[in-house]
Amino acid sequence: MDVRLQMLEAAEKLLDASPDRDISTRAVCEVVGVGAPMLYRLFGDKNGLLSAVVDHGFDRYLATKRAAAPSADPVADLKAGWDTHVAFAKAHPAVYRLMYSPSFVDVPSAAQEALRLLREVLVRCAAAGRLRLDPDIAAQRIMSANIGVALSLVSQPGTYTDPDLSTRVRDAIHDSLLVPVGKNAAKRADAPLPGAALQLAAVLRTEPTSLGEQETQLLLKWLDGLAAPSGK
Repeated sequence: MDVRLQMLEAAEKLLDASPDRDISTRAVCEVVGVGAPMLYRLFGDKNGLLSAVVDHGFDRYLATKRAAAPSADPVADLKAGWDTHVAFAKAHPAVYRLMYSPSFVDVPSAAQEALRLLREVLVRCAAAGRLRLDPDIAAQRIMSANIGVALSLVSQPGTYTDPDLSTRVRDAIHDSLLVPVGKNAAKRADAPLPGAALQLAAVLRTEPTSLGEQETQLLLKWLDGLAAPSGK
């Protein structure tokens, strides 16, 4: 293991053990057995070290997402994605708190990739006729709830003690966004046209067609407009 990785892992362990959620660069150097000049050369300063810890955390988190092979059931994949998110947070509490810290001036690009991967699963749900609304909107709702639950569990474990909390919130959020089994989104009585447009747009995004690129984009523009809540 190279020194840089050793320092990142040492910083994470110290953060997990710290009652005030803070660490010193000296402590990190002592754990690894190197001098302060090495840390400054690799990371610049303490903020640089913590930023690298966040990047390393996102790398591991996204690795689990990228490695997940899609199954035949996109709704099952959606539930599994929520559960792996919470499991990662509980396994790496200090790093997770940093990953989704409100102190960031710029949101890490990896966080945007996590949202994009979630949206891809939701597009598959829409193509299967199981999604009630636009995948972008659904992804925002699910991710914000997922992060909220995970942060609550790792930041205030003494308060959020319900062992089924994550599952309960997950199912409530998913039920509000998904069409029940056996009821096709395109045939919903409350919104037949938006439902059909949403499903067809998702199919176009996931399946090859004989349409050209410009034709496809134009059709998607029309379908996205029809699927919008306002109907515009």
